[in-house]
Amino acid sequence: QLQVVESGGGLVQPGGSLRLSCVASGFTFDYYAIGWFRQAPGKEREAISCISSSGGNTNYVDSVKGRFTISRDHAKNTVYLQMNNLKPEDTAVYYCTADRKYGSACLGDSSTWGQGTQVTVSS
Repeated sequence: QLQVVESGGGLVQPGGSLRLSCVASGFTFDYYAIGWFRQAPGKEREAISCISSSGGNTNYVDSVKGRFTISRDHAKNTVYLQMNNLKPEDTAVYYCTADRKYGSACLGDSSTWGQGTQVTVSS
């Protein structure tokens, strides 16, 4: 069964950092692209970043460029989202998704989603 599990969220002050993890199981991780999304209360789900199966291609929404970095560790079946210089507007539940197609992972078209991890940026 295809499964992804997010972790690493928490409460952090503005300007702080967090590293989110998306651990995959039940499928050949090396063949799947991974996307990160977030949803704040009362707002629609927003695509944040995605990474191709090889890790050679990445994409970021403009609001996180220069602050967030996506990477993957094939040995650990894990994709990371390093988040630096966090802002209150980054507060949301963060989700990861997996798809064999890079475009689908970036757009959130996959049916494989995790349960989410809460990120709260507040002083």
